[in-house]
Parts: sequence; C-alpha cells; structure tokens
Amino acid sequence: MSDSDVPTVLVVDDEPDVTDAYAAQLRERYAVRTAYSGREALEVIDEGIDVVLLDRRMPGESGDEVLDKFREGGVDARIAMVTAVDPDFDIIEMPFDDYLTKPVSREDLFRTVERLLTCAKYEDQFQEFYSLTSKIATLRANKSEAELENSEEFEHLHDDRERVRDQLDETIAEFDDEGFAAMFREMNPRPSALDELGE
Repeated sequence: MSDSDVPTVLVVDDEPDVTDAYAAQLRERYAVRTAYSGREALEVIDEGIDVVLLDRRMPGESGDEVLDKFREGGVDARIAMVTAVDPDFDIIEMPFDDYLTKPVSREDLFRTVERLLTCAKYEDQFQEFYSLTSKIATLRANKSEAELENSEEFEHLHDDRERVRDQLDETIAEFDDEGFAAMFREMNPRPSALDELGE
C-alpha cells in the first residue's frame, strides 16, 4: 500500500469520459491516478499503486499488452480488466485478478476495488503468518522444551503469530462472498493446519 496508507487506484482507459467518471467516483475513498492510453499507463505505474483498473481494448498498446508488460516488469498491484470485450477462453492465461464487463455500476466498481485490496492484505498477512510459524517450528526442532519455556523472545514470537492469526481471521470475514473466502482457504493452508508446524 502507498506510504499515506490511503490505497491508490490507477484507472486506465482510452475514453477520457469513462476514465474521468470512474476516477471521480473512486476519489471519494481512494487516491486516484489516471492514464488515457496503454503507453501512459506504462509510464506512470509504480510501487505506490495498489489496484489497476485496465481497459482491455485500447489503440496502440492494448490492455492485454499492458497487462503482460506490467507482470513482466514485476508490478505486483492487483489488476482488474474493465472492458466491453466479453470474456473468452483466452482469459485463462492472462495474469489479471478480476474481470469486469462494461457498463460497470458504481457498486461493482467499489466492490471490485475493495475485494482486490482485501486480497492483497490477506496475502501479506498470510506471508507474515507463514514466516512466524516457520521460525517457531525451527526453534522447536532445535531447542529443548526448557529453553523454549525460559525464552522471552520465543514467547513474543508466539504472541506475534497469534496476533497475525487474528488479523487473518478478520480479513477473511471481510469477504462478502462466502464462496470467495472458501477459495482462499483452498489456495492456502488454513492457519490451524500451519499450527501443527509449531506444535
């Protein structure tokens, strides 16, 4: 997330009216940047951008090409294709996170951005949880029970993992679609399963 802790959304569309309309709505909650072509999007993208709303059909650099260049360049922002192009099987190999077909309602616009931000938060928290659990497992495998019980550092490590576990539970609860939350559980081992590494 950007340094200001206000999520930043990049809106990319070759139709200025569409770009500006999305931007005007999103500015109610987020910092917003705009790009009116694929080339401009490639110029303005940086680590401060959390979510990209990317039109698929643009002259010059198409949305598909911009998407590929973003990923090849290591852009880790969450990307939603927002387009009038009906999806076909070619989307299977495309490295986007969500796909919206125009016209897009205000509700769908905000729901998509919030969902993508929640996905990013979940991923960060899960990585932290995994790292803490790995450290606990390593220490348990190499230290005696007495050493662990007498270590304040180990106690703090354990407390940190509990804190992150609680944050993960809260993040999962933020998903408004139970099926979507279930998908995340299938993608990553549940914290309770990881606990076994640290037992």
